[in-house]
Amino acid sequence: MTAPILQMRSISKTFGAVRALRDVSFDVQPGELHALMGENGAGKSTLMKILSGAYVADPGGEILFAGQLRHGRGDGIAVIYQELSLAPNLTVAENMFLGREGRAMSLVRRGMLADRAQPILDRLGVGFSAQTPVWRLSLGERQMVEIARALTSDAKLIVMDEPTTALSTRETERLFDVIANLKAHGIAIIYISHRMEEVYALADRVSVLRDGIYIGTVDRAELSAARLVSMMVGRDLGSFYRKEWSAP
Repeated sequence: MTAPILQMRSISKTFGAVRALRDVSFDVQPGELHALMGENGAGKSTLMKILSGAYVADPGGEILFAGQLRHGRGDGIAVIYQELSLAPNLTVAENMFLGREGRAMSLVRRGMLADRAQPILDRLGVGFSAQTPVWRLSLGERQMVEIARALTSDAKLIVMDEPTTALSTRETERLFDVIANLKAHGIAIIYISHRMEEVYALADRVSVLRDGIYIGTVDRAELSAARLVSMMVGRDLGSFYRKEWSAP
């Protein structure tokens, strides 16, 4: 393996009397899709919010990104949440550069943004243009805009949080094609999902959290439903179906 693009070492997070994360370590390689799994409340979202800079970890841990110690927010990492954060009244291009360009701009400036945005959209193979108003797009197409926005910031790592929850089968297949394209260009992806079939189809490695604790990481070749369920819930898959009874 090459040097990790991301290393999170001994990350903990406390909210009052609740310890949401306890000494979690996690790493991601360039160009890999690393799935992050765990039951609700396992700590997945908290860990990613620390990565994005939305939360500050407890003292004692550290985050290295591209070999550099990272403090708070910074370039190179993009997070696509379940609730998309696009402005429907703006064009695709304006959304892609929103935050780096003001909302009020001339027609010339809008045209320049579209010229910068279109090659990125072409790379993703989408069926809409940079000048399309976002309100006209389907949910799946809007998710592609979020990915395109991440690429405008030259993201080397993209976090996708349950990205297929509201997508159709066709939109999901298109997303998987885009993910393969991103990986081929060396972009790493942290993929949060509870859908086993997606993890089997996409993941190079899978890490599991349970009750705020890092349980372990499994390589693709070793993936199995029984092993993942056991890691997530702390007991074997067979125990879900075992009947306790006495013969008459």
